[in-house]
This record gives sequence, structure tokens and C-alpha cells, in this order.
Amino acid sequence: MRRGTLLLAAALLVSACGKGEAVPANVVTTDTGQVRGEQRDGHLVFQGVPYAAKPERWQPPARAAAWSGVRDALKPGSPCPQVGSSYADTRSTDEDCLFANVTTPSVSGHKPVLVWVHGDGAVGAGHYFNAERLARQGDVVVVTFNYRMGVFGGFGVPGLEHSGEFGLLDQRAALEWVQRNIAAFGGDPGNVSLFGVSFGATAVSAHLIGQKPLFHKAIMHSSFTLVDVPKGAWFPDLEALPSLAWRPVPEIQEIGAMIMQELGCADVACLRQLPVEKLLDYPQIMNIFQPVGYGGTALPKLPGDSLEAGEFAQVPILVGSTRDEHNSFVGLFRPGPMSAEDYSRLLREAFGDQAVAIEREYPVSAYASPKQAWARVLTDRVWARATFRQNSLYAQKAPTYAFEFADRNAATNPEFPVELHGANHSSDIDYLFPDGDFAKDRGLSDHMIKAWTDFARTGTPGWPKFSDGQYVQSLAPGAIGRVAYAAEHKLGFWN
Repeated sequence: MRRGTLLLAAALLVSACGKGEAVPANVVTTDTGQVRGEQRDGHLVFQGVPYAAKPERWQPPARAAAWSGVRDALKPGSPCPQVGSSYADTRSTDEDCLFANVTTPSVSGHKPVLVWVHGDGAVGAGHYFNAERLARQGDVVVVTFNYRMGVFGGFGVPGLEHSGEFGLLDQRAALEWVQRNIAAFGGDPGNVSLFGVSFGATAVSAHLIGQKPLFHKAIMHSSFTLVDVPKGAWFPDLEALPSLAWRPVPEIQEIGAMIMQELGCADVACLRQLPVEKLLDYPQIMNIFQPVGYGGTALPKLPGDSLEAGEFAQVPILVGSTRDEHNSFVGLFRPGPMSAEDYSRLLREAFGDQAVAIEREYPVSAYASPKQAWARVLTDRVWARATFRQNSLYAQKAPTYAFEFADRNAATNPEFPVELHGANHSSDIDYLFPDGDFAKDRGLSDHMIKAWTDFARTGTPGWPKFSDGQYVQSLAPGAIGRVAYAAEHKLGFWN
């Protein structure tokens, strides 16, 4: 901690506690003032701590203002604006949303720090993830936080500085806050691991290749970094896309200018005056601006090109995916019946002349239903191929440990047909953030918490490095160990 911060802490301590009174264990001094958390069973929780000020719409985050006295940190701050979705019934219209939550076994010591970037990029908040067992069992400090999403995090128009990267800037501001303050919560600012899932994992990859990283290890679950989108792979009418994660800044600005006109504004100043509700009610606006912009300040070029060139931070990396990634998306976005004829048609639309060979390799008769066949094709072609390539590129420059989460009982959405249950996209996250209702394999959860926190502590999760694709750790009840990932997902065929 810097000398100035120490002096501020001492001054606040004297004013708050008078003549020699001890500071309660649940009161911590940050660089903007004292916060009071909650003592729970074997750990402390601080919620709703501002890591930045209320953001000005489409401007970079600024430092939070200092406060006097002790601020209660007993409940979460507001989620960032969001309209919800078919899979997340959430809505928020409050732009004062840049809050962090800290779970720590104690405020003494120098424990490893895990900073969580939640997924999706259009819905979510840090406090939705219960870090109690992760912190307590792993003896680590866990930070979760909110960041601007969708049109508030990824918007752009010509001439707007930082178009497409406001959410990314929020995430960096959270990491800066961690560097300034985490020692007061019992964490070691010199041993920070940044981890995330889905869109959050993709953001981790961006921070690996952007500015100098403010972390020392990286963990990515089901990253979109190298994922492309064949026609119809996500939504029935979605055309093919070169990337699900990234969009050139000029393209973002062109889309933004069109929407600005449709909203009746001639400039950004006008847009900044519109009610949050009017922006959220524009059709699909959160998803339109979900991708992160590249070609700007934070990401000068397409992140995939940076990975190919070996231009990323050479820190230890723990990276992987789930065995049945695309089951979730087929279940969510293709809820109606699917026939064998539909399956053949989808293959032709997505893959053109390659469809015949793909159907021969993935005959519908080999699966429980056409939906399961379609999900398996996309899991292997979209997810496994991109994940394997990503792992291989990281491993050329950095200590890389690969995993595949494979508990086939992890995701059992009652609205999905039973053949689409399994180790679906993001189903591994419950095992790291189990809540009181966790009814899945406790032994696997304990194993993962230990491996993840060992990695945060030492830089290794306890299995060999990924080297030339020879070692991917499978994580399944009673079946933890090496898996032939390339063969399992037919990567020889796809490559």
C-alpha cells in the first residue's frame, strides 16, 4: 500500500475510533473511506463497494469520491442497466452501478486474490455469484463486480472516443481498485488471478492482449476469443459471423450512427439525455452492442491476430470448456420440434458443400435426436476447434493448463429435452460458486475449488501443462484425469 494511502487510513482510523478503540474486524479502510461488511460463518462479505464513480454515459470510468464515516457494505449495489432475456429474468435502469463485492476469510494476511468477470455481456451482476465456499475452502479473497454492458458498454458513433470499449474500461478500473485496496481485505495485490466465463472469459483474453495486465494469472471458462458463427448456429435467422466476441470499431460506429438517427438524435449529447428506458426498449439494442470493439485504444487489432502473433501477457493460464457446450443454445433458441430433414437442411445452410461429409461423420441415427446431433456438430466445430486452437496458441508462450468440464449431470433444465442435458455451457460455474441449494456432485466441486485456488496460489492446478495438445484434464465425477480431447471432438475431421 502506498504511503499516501497509509496516511489516509491512519487519519480515518483516528476519526472513526477515537482514543485507542479497536477497529472491528468487519470494518476496512479503502482509499475512499471505511466500509463495514458482514461477519458470516468463517468469512467476511463486503457488498456494494464503489470501485468507480457513477459513470457518465459513454465516457471512461472515474475514481469514486471519498466519503466520511463508515459506509455500510451490507448489500449489493445496483446491477448495471439491462433488459433481461429468455434465460435471465433481470431488469435494471440504474446507471450508478460500478460496485465491487469482496469475500474474504479474514482481513489479515496476504492471500491470493481471484477477480471474477461475469459472463453474457448483456445481463448479469457480480453479486449473483456466491463466493463463500470458494473463499473459505480455498483460503483466498474473491472479488466480483459489475460493469457496463450492451449499449452502455459497447456503444459507438463516429468521433466518440473509446467507442466499443466502455465495459472493458470498467473492468480495468475494477482491477486498478483491487491493486489499490485489496491488501486492506487480506489479499495480496502481487498475486491476482483474473477469471471469467463465456463473455467474461473473452474479456479476460482481451486484458491479456491489451494494456499491461493488472493481474498475474488468468483463468478462462468457455471463451469466445476464436469462436466464429456458422449460419443459424445460434439463432435460427442469424447469418454467419466471423466472430461472436469482437467487432471493428468503424462498424460499431456505423451501427451506432444509424440507431442514433432512429432514436431522433443528431449527436451523442442528445443520446446522453435520453432516459435509460428508451434505450433499453430499442429492439435487441443490448445484444447489438454486446461485442467488444477492436481497432481502438484498448484493442488495436483483432484479438485472434494478436494471439496468432504471440502478442499476449505470458502469465500462467488455466483455460477450458465444457463437454456439451452447445446443448444450451440449441435448447434455448430452437425450442420447437426438429426432424431428420430439418437437421440435413441446417447442415446445408450452415456448411454448404461440406454438409454431406459432415452428415456422414455425424449421422442422425447415431444420436438420441436430431437436436442432439445438431448440438454435437456445433459443440465440436464451433467450440472445441476454437478452444483447442486457443489453448495451443497460449501454450507456445505461457504456462498453460487445459481442462474440460464433463459432469453429464451438471445441467438438467426441465424445459430442455433430456438428450440436451449434460455438461452444458457455463454449467461448470456452479461448482466454483456453489450456494446453499447446491445439489450436484459435492466431491467434484471440492476438487475444482482446490485446483482453482491452488492455481491462484502457485500457478499450477495440479496436473501437467497443455503441450502440443497432449494433455487436457477431464473433470467429471469419478473420472478426473487425461482425456483425448482432439479425438473426442473429431478435430482431425474438422481441421
